[in-house]
Amino acid sequence: MIKVAVIGVGYLGRYHAEKYARMDGVKLVGVVDTDPARAEEVARATGSRPYTRIEEIEESIDAASIVVPTVFHHDVTRALLSRGVHCLVEKPFTKTVDEADNLIELARKKGLILQVGHIERFNPAVAFLIEHARSPLFIEAHRLSGFKERALDVDVVLDLMIHDIDIVLALVQSPLKEFRAVGVPVLTLTVDIANVRLIFENGCTANLTASRISLRPMRRVRIFQPGCYLSADCAEQSNLIVTRTPGTTGFGSVHPDFITRERSDILFEEIAAFIRAIRGEDRVIVTGEDGRNALKLASDITWSIQETIRALPDIS
Repeated sequence: MIKVAVIGVGYLGRYHAEKYARMDGVKLVGVVDTDPARAEEVARATGSRPYTRIEEIEESIDAASIVVPTVFHHDVTRALLSRGVHCLVEKPFTKTVDEADNLIELARKKGLILQVGHIERFNPAVAFLIEHARSPLFIEAHRLSGFKERALDVDVVLDLMIHDIDIVLALVQSPLKEFRAVGVPVLTLTVDIANVRLIFENGCTANLTASRISLRPMRRVRIFQPGCYLSADCAEQSNLIVTRTPGTTGFGSVHPDFITRERSDILFEEIAAFIRAIRGEDRVIVTGEDGRNALKLASDITWSIQETIRALPDIS
């Protein structure tokens, strides 16, 4: 029996607690939140115990989900790793790359599992892309959502685009040569809509757009490679693959194949993969290094956009 806790049970943390509570071979020992009423509410709903501080958990735990604001990821995760606890840390991994490196090294020294919560890797539509991508030449991703009064402690690059950054890095497997980024704040003090063009040393180009002020939601990734076009609708968890019969011409030589499947609970799959890794039954799907690399590129993009904004004339 693996004993777990969830640290931070706000909007997303509550779902982590619910998944653990219904998982075989796992005991949700407790939930931790600085808001006692929130901790009590989620604990009651999941059959666990409420705490306001990690140190209060009386029973030793084997693993934990860290779902606190990003600025606290490093300190909370470091405290848990130091106590020998395997950690699943929500994205963005940490506030800075140095913090990420620190946690990766500590987990390595302790021999602990450190997984980062890039949940789209557990989306079957994205897994299909990774399986079938051979030599992508061009990748296009759109991640658009309506405005929500949460997750505003980070800009749209670290909030939304980082998902597609992680997907692209998993697909391309080549060093980045250069990038060009633009973005603007609209409804908040940080960037709310952004676009970046990534150019890799192997010749692949990726164009990513993220917005949290869109009227129509979209989570779509498209790949163009020799002899094949692949598309993933992350929201619908469906795929399209278009191929051409070798040696043929004309419209009839093109074969579109629409792939639909029963929708998967991808948060449950992410947490289940974490538990399997702890048991030694599977590799870590999204490693600390993966989270660190996505954070590094996202941070570089954010810095570049901010530099461009600062250079603009004041039109207020």
